[in-house]
Formats: sequence, structure tokens, C-alpha cells
Amino acid sequence: MQVRAAIYARVSTSDQSPQMQLEALREYAERRGFAVVSEFVDHGVSGTKTSRPQLDRLMDAARKRAVDVVCVFRFDRMARSCVHLLRVLEEFNALGVEFVSYSENLDTSTPMGQAMFTIMGALAQLERDVLVERSVEGQRRARARGKHVGRPRLEINPDRVTALRDQGKSQREIAAALGVSRKVVRRVLREAA
Repeated sequence: MQVRAAIYARVSTSDQSPQMQLEALREYAERRGFAVVSEFVDHGVSGTKTSRPQLDRLMDAARKRAVDVVCVFRFDRMARSCVHLLRVLEEFNALGVEFVSYSENLDTSTPMGQAMFTIMGALAQLERDVLVERSVEGQRRARARGKHVGRPRLEINPDRVTALRDQGKSQREIAAALGVSRKVVRRVLREAA
């Protein structure tokens, strides 16, 4: 049975042409003996967006098992961040769909391609960890300068909370009456005590 290939191309602005990407990928598919069953092209869409009309259609086709391999011209046509690319590749892997990046000469059906996929996974994890580390450090510095970190505190009238409590209402009933969480009610009662 012939391998069913999907081609994905993307250009960032509507005045650019995806033709060069498409021609190279069509030739590649022909050399490999793939039957190109679908071409998905996003025009004028940034690679930073994880949801794009044609990429979403491609993912839907992969989920429906309509393709065996997805071919792109370069990684950055599929995704700009390592994390997004890895997420897509992990889903393809789970679906049994191979991935080919023409320029980087990556084919996940080969041992070298699988090794690169593993390395990319490690790099994506590193990217996530560094991001979290920076965020935590930024929050620590902000707190050290006396700045509030997180959502603004929800302020409610403590007299109203204590009045409801004095009427015999439970924390759950007070929270429902005031449209806040029980945690906020507990905080207000604790501060009022």
C-alpha cells in the first residue's frame, strides 16, 4: 500500500508565496514514492500561533488516520517554539504518523530521526524548565520589593461576612451569597478575628 502524505506549508504574510515550499515537498514525496493526498497551506499566519486554520485541518486529518506522513519544508513552518513542535510530534507519534522536515533532513521513521525527536524532547523540557525558573525568580524579586504577585486580592466587606456568619450561615452559604470562594470567606473571617 502506498504511503499517504500530507504537505504543510506556511507563509507569514499574505504577499509571500508558499510555492517554493510546495514544489520542493511535492518533488520529495515523488522521489520517496509517497502519494500526496492533501496539501494544507496557511497564508499570512504567524508561526507563533499554535492554532491556525490549515494546521488545525492537518491535525484533524492525522487524528482521523487519513495520512501516514506529514511533510514540511522546515521546522519553523510547523512551529516557532520547540515546545509546540514537540507537542505536535508527540501527537503524530501517538497516532502512528511519521514526520519529515525537508530542510533539516529529519524523518521520524528512521533511527536518526527518532534520536533527533528524543533530543528535541529534552530541549523542549529544558525550555519549559528555564521558563518556569525565570518566572519563579521574577516573582521572588517582585515580592522582595514588596509587590503583590498573582491575582489582585478580592476585597469584600468584612462586616457583611461576619453579619452572615452571625445569622448562622455556613462558610459555603456565605461564599454563595457573596459570589466568592470559601477561601476568601475564611480569609476575611480570620482577619476579622
